Amino acid sequence: MNFVKRAGKSLRARKSRTAVLLGIFVVICTLLLGGFLLQAATARQEADAQRDIGVDVTVRGDGFSAALADRLGASPLVHRYNPLLPLTAGARGFKPLVSDPPKPSGTRDGNGEQGPLALNGVRDSALLLPFSYGSTKITSGRGITPEDADRHVAVVERRLAEKNGLKVGDTIRVRSADGERTLPLTIVGVFRDPTPDPVPDPARWTPPHELPGNAVYVPVDTVRQLSPGAADLTDAVFRIGSPEQAERLHAEAERLLGAGSFDFRVNDKAYRDQVRPIQRVGTFAGVIVRLIALAGALILSLVVMLQIRERRAELGVLLAMGEKRWKLIGQHTVEVAAVALPAVAVAALIGQVAARPTGDALLGREANGRGAAAGAPRASTSTRPPEIHVQPSDLGKVAGIGLGISLVATVVPGIGILRLHPRSILTDSE
Repeated sequence: MNFVKRAGKSLRARKSRTAVLLGIFVVICTLLLGGFLLQAATARQEADAQRDIGVDVTVRGDGFSAALADRLGASPLVHRYNPLLPLTAGARGFKPLVSDPPKPSGTRDGNGEQGPLALNGVRDSALLLPFSYGSTKITSGRGITPEDADRHVAVVERRLAEKNGLKVGDTIRVRSADGERTLPLTIVGVFRDPTPDPVPDPARWTPPHELPGNAVYVPVDTVRQLSPGAADLTDAVFRIGSPEQAERLHAEAERLLGAGSFDFRVNDKAYRDQVRPIQRVGTFAGVIVRLIALAGALILSLVVMLQIRERRAELGVLLAMGEKRWKLIGQHTVEVAAVALPAVAVAALIGQVAARPTGDALLGREANGRGAAAGAPRASTSTRPPEIHVQPSDLGKVAGIGLGISLVATVVPGIGILRLHPRSILTDSE
């Protein structure tokens, strides 16, 4: 008789043992699938966190221009970058804030070399630390984005907007400190700086451009047009994916700026606080998958070994009738594999139902805890509920491991069959 048909009849004849074997396989396949789903979810969440949180690298140095920042920002390692180019400027058609104490005699007014407005030329205001960590917030409109590079737009502080009745969509005019160039700027956003105004001190007068309410964010090119000459950047922030990439970015910076001519600082605290826990969950899931595969192979090997011992008389009769040993091992392999395949289908159903609660328990709790601790918008991506779905590739891996376990669980105990003579099996079974 064909050993495959014989395996089918054996499964039907031993329904209780088949049910036990099926239950064991369902548990193993469900745990394996859960491990793979958790690995996939952590990989997606880690990629999102690396893109949106990442690692901030601050570069500053003499001769560091906006053009060099653009060249370094074009590196494939850089996700986003933001140069900072400051300039003081004058106001035309609206009134900047002034400090309460009287201005000392001999001090230049707003039309002198130091204008009353503190312009900050930026490329992406969201990368500025006050905006990134949420201490400074946009209350109306939006911030400066890379798409504003060739536009004359501005983001003004709430106190300056309230004093002049300004709102999003209005136009203000700023002029260079020497008064030779004037540019109209459309307000696209209003922000709130939590820094209070200086406490009035009759002994000390605060220049207008040092008041937090006179800060205005504009694109870098706007500052260039108002600057009387070439100006160096205060610094530039580059966001990369991981701390491991910082060394490669440093090498590129040396090639552009020259070795030792710049300051290169890596801030990976947010990455360590929010990405490393996700990586630990993924590592834990990988360890669980390997342990489950090993434990499953051992448990099934023991089960099959016990079944073989109970069926020694059957094996002896078949061998005495001339049945080949490899077909006997093949019969047991088919029996176990025939149970493994439906177990994968059952595990898929269980995994689809239980995957989301499990992911929320492991990943969601980690993310929410970190987000609450950080209290920053940079944590918003990692606090999203993890998306866990059963994919065909996950089922394929579970089926492959399940079949591998079934093969190991039957071949290893079946080695004993190869060493026994039919007469020995029949004699031992009496």
